[in-house]
Amino acid sequence: MAAGLAIIAVGGPWKGAPPPRRPPPSRVLAPPSLFDQAVWVSAPAAGAGAGTAFSVADRGVWLTARHVVEGCARTVILTGPGHGVAARVRLTQGETAVLFTTGGAPALPIAPADSLRRGERAFHPGFPRSHPGEAASELLRRANLLVHRRWFRAEPVLIFAELGRRPPVRGALVGLSGAPVLDSAGRVLGVTVAEAPRRRRIYATTPTSVGETLRAVGVAAAPNPGEKLDADDYGDVADTLRAQLSVAEVVCLTA
Repeated sequence: MAAGLAIIAVGGPWKGAPPPRRPPPSRVLAPPSLFDQAVWVSAPAAGAGAGTAFSVADRGVWLTARHVVEGCARTVILTGPGHGVAARVRLTQGETAVLFTTGGAPALPIAPADSLRRGERAFHPGFPRSHPGEAASELLRRANLLVHRRWFRAEPVLIFAELGRRPPVRGALVGLSGAPVLDSAGRVLGVTVAEAPRRRRIYATTPTSVGETLRAVGVAAAPNPGEKLDADDYGDVADTLRAQLSVAEVVCLTA
């Protein structure tokens, strides 16, 4: 028999046949794309006064948000009331800054870049309004953060929907800039860099960005196991991280 083309009839389902099932949507977050939402941010004035930093190497290497320390005459990481250590600042290409101190604190582990899942819980421990505090959130999607200073710069970020915070934290989360974004395994997903208070959105850099920043300064990601968090105990875990100075307040001095 001569070979020929197969003809497939396309039509509705057979009578009595169950409708085809649509596959469930993937919860894996897609890679960054030019089609990701654009979010415009006017950066705070250089030297935001105070923010949060976190340890990424036990020998004294920390990450924070760029706008917290940019333009500071001196930068200090507070180790207790009225006490601190001077930090040397290195600005990177993105919205993250690296701090170096003599002596350090237990480092936080970094989450793999491919571990992001839509809907996963995240936690932001830090120093909002210069007081210990933290927020809980849920990962929504990616975006391109367009930062307006004297120039425009775009950076891929993650958008989180704020779910709650532990009292007495109220109002805008001023001072939480630079805080780590931790997943439920206690690993760093990114650096908290911006907030939309009315929409209750928190914006953070990505694990890829964190990894690139560490490689740029010759730091290997910490092998330390993370401290597990959930909606019931994230405040207690945040207190522990602050007590051991893995998460600390950073102060910008302009004179």
